[in-house]
Amino acid sequence: MNKKKTVFFCQECGYESSKWMGQCPGCHSWNTFVEEPAAVSKKSAGSSGIGRADRPVPVVLKDIDLTEEIRKTSGMAELDRVLGGGIVSASLVLVGGDPGIGKSTLLLQMCRNLSNNGASVLYISGEESLRQIKMRADRLGSFPDSMELFCETNLGNVREVLERKKPDVAIIDSIQTMYSEEVGSAPGSVAQVRESTNVLLQIAKGCGVTIFIVGHVTKEGSVAGPRVLEHMVDTVLYFEGDRHASYRILRAVKNRFGSTNEIGVFEMENEGLREVANPSEFLLDGRPENASGSVVACSMNGTRPLLVEIQALVCQSNFGIPRRTTVGTDFNRVNLLMAVIERKAGLALGASDAYVNIAGGMKMNEPAIDLAICLAIVSSYREIIIPDSVMVFGEVGLSGEVRSVSMAEQRVQEAKKLGFSTVILPAVCKGALKKQEGIELIYVNTLREAISWICSAGGKK
Repeated sequence: MNKKKTVFFCQECGYESSKWMGQCPGCHSWNTFVEEPAAVSKKSAGSSGIGRADRPVPVVLKDIDLTEEIRKTSGMAELDRVLGGGIVSASLVLVGGDPGIGKSTLLLQMCRNLSNNGASVLYISGEESLRQIKMRADRLGSFPDSMELFCETNLGNVREVLERKKPDVAIIDSIQTMYSEEVGSAPGSVAQVRESTNVLLQIAKGCGVTIFIVGHVTKEGSVAGPRVLEHMVDTVLYFEGDRHASYRILRAVKNRFGSTNEIGVFEMENEGLREVANPSEFLLDGRPENASGSVVACSMNGTRPLLVEIQALVCQSNFGIPRRTTVGTDFNRVNLLMAVIERKAGLALGASDAYVNIAGGMKMNEPAIDLAICLAIVSSYREIIIPDSVMVFGEVGLSGEVRSVSMAEQRVQEAKKLGFSTVILPAVCKGALKKQEGIELIYVNTLREAISWICSAGGKK
């Protein structure tokens, strides 16, 4: 008997090798190779068998008619924002997230809105039965009669139904459950996921069907399967958040039709996901009054300004090596800012433990929150209460200077809308701002100036 040929695939980038290797030559990841049966290649017809009329012909660039891509609204403003303005026809969208975070709920609500607007929708599930989907749909509300469900894991049957029905939007839940009979490996393997995505991509582009794919994530937070999966699709969305908390964050890490900086905020309720129109007010809800080590900062996510609370706790260390902990921001960035505070502001933080947290579970890495982190640390160390009506933004350099940040006008307007009366911001942003009424702007050039202002304006506990 002939031995069945196998090859090794890298789970991160899809690199193929005839033998196992500890490190992938493609992405340099360690211990990512898995053994899979080799795909049987079909013999293609030679060039002599192709008629002259059937040969592919290239198109001249200037002859291409460039028209604006038609988008359909999903009925959810937050989802449309992340997608870049709506659902693009004939696109392939990958939605990833932790188990139980609400991926299926989000897509099922989107299907309901699309069906109510007259679009044909087909929900294909390989994980749940028809009765289970019906139970979840009843919890979300009433659905129109045009909503269609199909439970199948065989990719051949899925392809036949999609090509026959040609719906406007199709949902595949999930890609790890789909399998092709032409591939000899188990469902969820590297070869099966890659083949299934390739078939769905052909259907989306060939039949004009917009397909949303649900993908499971690994413990590191990336979509399970080969990294080439994310390269094949048009848009990659991640649904994030603590499953024990009420809010969820939808962000795009890849989008061929829009920005990847936008985020959508949702709140999980008994009736499903509810859009949060004003995330700043939602994130600042429950903020303590007259507490040291707390300051409000502004971070931009695409075109949306978000106000978040930066919390810091500085205390005397009981060990020889002080402990530093961060939640929601970069650990190394906080260590760098503490070194600037110690050297340029004269605060002895070398023997103190420091804990920095962005309240609400948000993750922010924008340099514009540097000044707020510094002032929160100083406020906790000196027991200074920063007034609740103060909002801060600005980047801090290694020389202690406060550097300019983008979109200063939008940040000030967001603070004004939420009732803040004072904004501490870089002095170099003064030329980019129009005259503001009803709000006081404190321009600072250095970190020392900002610390001096909070020491004079704030009070001791």
